[in-house]
Amino acid sequence: MSFSASPTHAPVAEDFAEVDRTIHRRLASDVPLVETIGHYIVESGGKRVRPLLVLLAARALGYRGEKHVLLAALIEFMHTSTLLHDDVVDESRLRRGKPTANEEWGNAPSVLVGDFLYSRSFQMMVDVGSMEIMAILSQATSTIAEGEVLQLTNIGNADIDEADYFKTIQGKTAMLFEAASHTGAMLTDGSSEQIEALRLYGRHLGLAFQLVDDLLDYLGDADTMGKNVGDDLAEGKPTLPLIQAMKTGTAEEATLIRRAIEQGGLEHLDTVLDIVRRTGSLDYTRDRALEMRDRALANLDCLPPSEFRDSLALLARQAVERSA
Repeated sequence: MSFSASPTHAPVAEDFAEVDRTIHRRLASDVPLVETIGHYIVESGGKRVRPLLVLLAARALGYRGEKHVLLAALIEFMHTSTLLHDDVVDESRLRRGKPTANEEWGNAPSVLVGDFLYSRSFQMMVDVGSMEIMAILSQATSTIAEGEVLQLTNIGNADIDEADYFKTIQGKTAMLFEAASHTGAMLTDGSSEQIEALRLYGRHLGLAFQLVDDLLDYLGDADTMGKNVGDDLAEGKPTLPLIQAMKTGTAEEATLIRRAIEQGGLEHLDTVLDIVRRTGSLDYTRDRALEMRDRALANLDCLPPSEFRDSLALLARQAVERSA
């Protein structure tokens, strides 16, 4: 898989090629189904933003070693394992326009291969050889799991507010972005200010990324997103467009959205789409995503000028401009 044509990936194209080779080597297993499902999910068309963050953060602070490649690959394994588990929990049948692993092979193999990838990522952490990095990533895995459980417990809960929403997406999405940029920076001799700035860059990039994902659930389509408009509503997920629409709409509109969240399904989809558009809730969600983008960009100011810093800035801008 080649990413060298992408402007964000071009400065680390050689590193990325080695990450790809490392991923395939580390997928090796004596159990054929592990390799089959592993290759299926890692080759399913994702942009591999999280490993890219590792490479760019390390290079932006002058790293010249090789451990950033291993670190990037294990971050991708961590991410891939969460995708396998998420699709089982959400009973998803489609991801990035392709059948999910659980749709192809069933829930049990998907969960177990997800466990394998998590375990393999921890083996790779040992090979990186940094207790500080292992501490960051082990804490991140706990936070991500808590975020997923929090989202699950909030399914059908129309009472959560914007603060609750941000707590959820900080855990389930932004945490791995943050861990990627943070650990990439930790490989270097960068100052504590620069390392902290890259940690916060990853956090705000991840928040922007998830905000746009939740926005696109009410704007996109299956051809561009690999999933259907209203999937979040069908699952009863109270994302920011719905939270804001209940806050700013009429009492009748808020009641209808509350009922849609609590019941799930798509019976009220057209009406809900009209409400979130008319109340400006989609614009509000986009504005919050732009705010997170700007915070991410501000954290790059203390980095030395380089093509790697430029790619980090471009990545933040692209995160809020994408349609998939």
